[in-house]
This record gives sequence, C-alpha cells and structure tokens, in this order.
Amino acid sequence: MKCLITGGNVKVLGKAVHSLSRIGDELYLEPLKDGLSLRTVNSSRSAYACFLFAPLFFQQYQASSPGQDLLRCKILMKSFLSVFRSLAMVEKTVEKCCIFLSGSNSHLVIQLHCKYGVKKTHNLSFQDCESLQAVFNPALCPHLLRTPSRVLAEAVLSFPPALTEVTLGIGRGRRVILRSYQEEEADSTSKAMVTETSIGEEDFQQLNASEGTAVTFCLKEFRGLLSFAESANLPLTVHFDVPGRPVIFTIEDSLLDAHFVLATLLEQDPCSQDLCSPKPHQPVPQKQVRSIPHLDDFTNDDIDCYMIAMETTVGSEGSRAQPSTSLPPIPQPSHDLCSPSGEEAEPSTVPGTPPPKKFRSLFFGSILAPAHSPQGTSPVLAEDSDGEG
Repeated sequence: MKCLITGGNVKVLGKAVHSLSRIGDELYLEPLKDGLSLRTVNSSRSAYACFLFAPLFFQQYQASSPGQDLLRCKILMKSFLSVFRSLAMVEKTVEKCCIFLSGSNSHLVIQLHCKYGVKKTHNLSFQDCESLQAVFNPALCPHLLRTPSRVLAEAVLSFPPALTEVTLGIGRGRRVILRSYQEEEADSTSKAMVTETSIGEEDFQQLNASEGTAVTFCLKEFRGLLSFAESANLPLTVHFDVPGRPVIFTIEDSLLDAHFVLATLLEQDPCSQDLCSPKPHQPVPQKQVRSIPHLDDFTNDDIDCYMIAMETTVGSEGSRAQPSTSLPPIPQPSHDLCSPSGEEAEPSTVPGTPPPKKFRSLFFGSILAPAHSPQGTSPVLAEDSDGEG
C-alpha cells in the first residue's frame, strides 16, 4: 500500500481523523480498490463511522503491490491522531503526506513533507484484523433531511459543552427543531435550562419528514461530524426512522464519502413530543377523552439491517444489561443473527448491573468467519459513548 496526499487534502484527512477520534479508540485502516477506508466504532457499539477516500483524492494511490494481499489493520486512535494533532500546523507547514508500509511490513509509516525540506516520519505499530463493516441502508429510512452543514453547525453552537444528548424533530409549520434532552430522573437543578433551536424549512435543500417525528442521539459524535462537514463545505444528509432505530448521517462527494451511524433512544423526550405535536393542545370535554395504549415500534424493529461485522474477538462482549425500570414491559422479538433456525435466545441477567441508558447497541459478528460468530445475539442496551473511559 502506498498513498500520496498533497495540498489541502492533507488537512481534510486530518479533520477526518479528528472526527473519528470522537467515537472510537481504534482506527481500522483498509486500502480498497475504491479508495482508502478509515473506520471506527465505540466500545458500546452504539456509534459507527466510516470515511472512504476515493483514488482521485490522492496524488498517488496504490492499494497493494502486485501479488500482495490487501492490508487490513487496526491502529490505536491516539497514535494516528498524534500525527495530525495540530491542524493549524498541518495547514501552514505540511506540503504533502505519504502513507506506506515499512520494508518489513512491521510498521505503518506516515511521512509529512514540510516547508524548507523538513521531513517528519512516524512509525506506527498495527495489528492485522478482519474488516470492520456496518450493514445498513439509508434508503430504508422514511425520513430525510438535507442541508448545508453550516446550518446545523450554527444550530448546535447554542448547546452547552456538557450536554450529552440532543433531540432532532419536526415541529409545527415543518420547522426542524433541535432541543437539549433531559432525562426524566434528572434532578431539578439540571432541568433549570432547556435549550431549543428552530430552523425554517427554507434552510433545507430537502425535507421529507412528517410533523411530530423526533429522535434523540448523542451530541458528541454529531459535533465531530459537523466540524468535518463544515470545514469541507459539504452538505449533510440525515436519514432517520422511529426512536430506537439508528440515525444515519451521510456526506457524499466525488473525492470522499462519509457515513456516521448513531443509536437513538428507545423513548422519546416527553417535552419533545409536546413540541413536535402537529397541532396545539386545546381543552377537550372530559367525555371525549379516551386513553389509548401506546404500542412501541420496538417490536417491529428490523435489527438485522444494522448488524455490524468485525473480528470475532469482540464476541465475548455480548453481555447485556437489564432494561430500565422506567420502560413499560415490551415483548422482545427473536433476532438470531447467525442461525437460520431463528431460535429465541435465553435472556440473561447480570447481578449488580447499574441502570442503563436506553440506547440500542449495534451488533457485531465476523464477516470473514461466520461459522465462529456468537450465537443467539439479541437486542441489548448499552451506555452512550460519553460513558467510555
């Protein structure tokens, strides 16, 4: 493998690495015929991101030498990020960047050719691994938003840095609403301030979503994606469905593609439900009021659409926490991702498990050795990425 990047594209690569570093601790690097792929996933499997840089992005691109197998490796994110730690320095001093394997194939070498003939060489250790790939289809999501990334980047500036989750929804008049999410069990002091931003339909290039729809996801990863998209001056497309199903953010360009898949909360913020109601609340005679039980769409969730495949070494991490007591009893569907027989997995209980966040975790298995994939995978609940060490 050998890649040569010149000019402003060096900073674009560095920005992409910064965005990925907000999600995972390991960077999966894979040179393909279609371009160089950089992927990562967080430890709770609730967030996945991928950048694919097309061959036209590089001054020179060679996926593999003749007779050589394609490289699949993972590198510590901190090691790779240290090369592009200061984007301002990269923009001012770096003229070109060369990425290749050392002669003994024991290190991934990144060379920065700077002004005045200065050359900085970084030798990064890596591990061979299987391909990390998420299986998802944005076309299956019924709701779609497309807008210049600057619009959403300016909208999230009003949220405090410590905010962990944000709700995206469609309000009255088809206005797009971003609102800070507050947990029901949070104390009154943390509920003292609720921030909301409303964006008109005219600011969106495409808005295919009905009033009243809303999803809640982690803000940390969203900020990282917006930072990259805004710096590259590229539009952002949001694909989403009902709460509990992943929201998919996509960036498409002739030189690169980016996909961010984030888990959403199973329950919608009650305050957001009120904001996204298509009609204002009006007094109704008591005799006309009828209680209709709410059926959670969780029972119809097609988890298989969001299965992630990676190396089998993470199969042992498939333990799941007990559902939160604030959730009503919900029948759990059987989702055996490995066995065609579809036998229902036996639920397990972990004693002493703390109350979990109500995020849907994404699933993992091996795409190269399916026979060794963990059996009986079923929906789990995992902490959001801000709980990582």
